[in-house]
Amino acid sequence: MSIESVLILGIGNTLLTDEGIGVFLVEEMRRRVGDLEGVEYLDGGTLSFTLAEPIARADGLIVVDAARMGAAPGTLKVFHEEEMDRYLTGNRESVHEVSLTDLMDIARLSESLPRRRCLVGIQPDSLDWGEQPSATVQPAIELGINEILSILESWRKT
Repeated sequence: MSIESVLILGIGNTLLTDEGIGVFLVEEMRRRVGDLEGVEYLDGGTLSFTLAEPIARADGLIVVDAARMGAAPGTLKVFHEEEMDRYLTGNRESVHEVSLTDLMDIARLSESLPRRRCLVGIQPDSLDWGEQPSATVQPAIELGINEILSILESWRKT
């Protein structure tokens, strides 16, 4: 069963350097790659319950966010399906209005959890004031775009 609609959701506060990496990456991907059939790009900012509806209508969900993984700054890791769920459950801290865990719980309760989902997490370096990623984290944008394109390709084949 192939994936027909995918939501690529960038999360973060773009006024706090690496905290905004999800939004920076998704916006750069939209600029570079452009429209892809069945793909919606969305700036999720600092999250809100209004994101429940776009998540519910997607077959696939790719979330891009800063993620504390205890790794070197700029490290990128993809958490797929249940691995994503476990990571989110273990990291309930959030500076956002609602957490990504809350949004996934809403989707589960409404039986609208996307069939395929993953979190593209990037280890931040700095969360200081600033309107662009730190030099250490900036290279993860290119890595993330390539990773997302690879995920999309694999989802379309299965």
